[in-house]
Amino acid sequence: MHKKSFSYLIVCTVIAALGGFLFGFDTAVINGGIGQLCDEYKLNAFWKGFTVASALIGTIFGAYFIGRPSDKYGRRKVLFFVALFYLISAIGTMFPPNWVGFLFFRFLGGLGVGGASVVSPMYIAEISPAKYRGRLVAVTQFNIVLGILAAFFSNMIIAKLGLGDYWEWRSMFGVEAVPAFLFFVLLFLTPESPRWLIAQNRSEEAGKIFDRFGGDAENTAEEIRTIQESLALEKHALNEPFYCKANMKPILLVLAIASFNQFSGINAILYYATDIFKMAGAGKDSALLQGVVVGFINLIVTMISMSIIDHFGRRKLMIVGSIGYFVSLASIAGCFYYYGTNFSPLGSWIVLISIMVFISSHAFGQGAVIWVFISEIFPNRLRGRGIALGCFTHWFWNTIISCTFPVIAAKSGANAFSFFAVMMLLQLFWALKIMPETKGIPLEKIQKNLGIE
Repeated sequence: MHKKSFSYLIVCTVIAALGGFLFGFDTAVINGGIGQLCDEYKLNAFWKGFTVASALIGTIFGAYFIGRPSDKYGRRKVLFFVALFYLISAIGTMFPPNWVGFLFFRFLGGLGVGGASVVSPMYIAEISPAKYRGRLVAVTQFNIVLGILAAFFSNMIIAKLGLGDYWEWRSMFGVEAVPAFLFFVLLFLTPESPRWLIAQNRSEEAGKIFDRFGGDAENTAEEIRTIQESLALEKHALNEPFYCKANMKPILLVLAIASFNQFSGINAILYYATDIFKMAGAGKDSALLQGVVVGFINLIVTMISMSIIDHFGRRKLMIVGSIGYFVSLASIAGCFYYYGTNFSPLGSWIVLISIMVFISSHAFGQGAVIWVFISEIFPNRLRGRGIALGCFTHWFWNTIISCTFPVIAAKSGANAFSFFAVMMLLQLFWALKIMPETKGIPLEKIQKNLGIE
């Protein structure tokens, strides 16, 4: 691949992955302002959880319903709407008319998050050569954790500005408008997915895009023929039944990895990190700083996992991550069993270190693998709906866990973390016995390996 073509591929990947940056920022930013938000609107533990879950309800709808529009209108056009949802949500949550209005704009942002979680990795997977696909799709995950770190860091900086209770939490939400606007503008520099164009019988346009990404005439023609065969346009229409026996294997694989992702407790910890550190004895400023440390570790380990995912493969990363998950979660649960609500300095340090190990395990395993794996195992003609199912499952469990975590943790933090630990033992078994390896395999061959005609 020529240097110029590879640079263009990287630019398009980074722009599409900005949807992931906003995904991470939007979901994590509420961690800093939820306390003041609850004080202003006088919310108890249940309504606190519901407020956090308002965006997540949007992600469910966004993830589930984005598949068909992305198949009908194209990946790039849908990303423009995702950017608009982010932008309107940021401005609306900064200036909400009331609590209900805040919920509405968070819901709208959730639509953007759900859509981005489907379309950004799908777009990148469809423009990437097989040998680079894992690392390039993992750029989405890198941007997600970069967005999470940016949200934690932004919250800490805004808290130190002394803006007062009224403006502090509003500013935390409003700052997202800047990257959302940038995402919308930069999308004009990207082309449509060539695989989507082929599905629309626009092979000539697709060939030109493949050429811009560095393909020569012979290889481009062969790739187009391969994609056309996999699409089987004469035999399979876009309205082909999705939930059928022939597609059951990838469906079950996606349901499993997406469910396990949330049963680890990752988003409960990200959304309520400040509260968890406070439960373990930290003050407000210290809790916000510890959140930044967690976000920074998440970013560093994600960079490491991105560099090796195409060498070691998806399955090995999942196995190592599962072991780290279990050890760290069991340690946190043990601390809450032992200390209850009266943590010693030693107990606080154990929780902090365990959460660092937990975040590292997530970044190395599930965090790096999930969006790559989900974007790989469905055939071209079903990929939009397949990724949508995986993201819907991911956000459905995220909503349930995030909504109930404050209520359960208020009664027993130990029980909450014990549940997560047991789930990660099950994930370890799944990764060892069931999960297939997909590294370095062309998308069309993965389809054949799974027995899908």
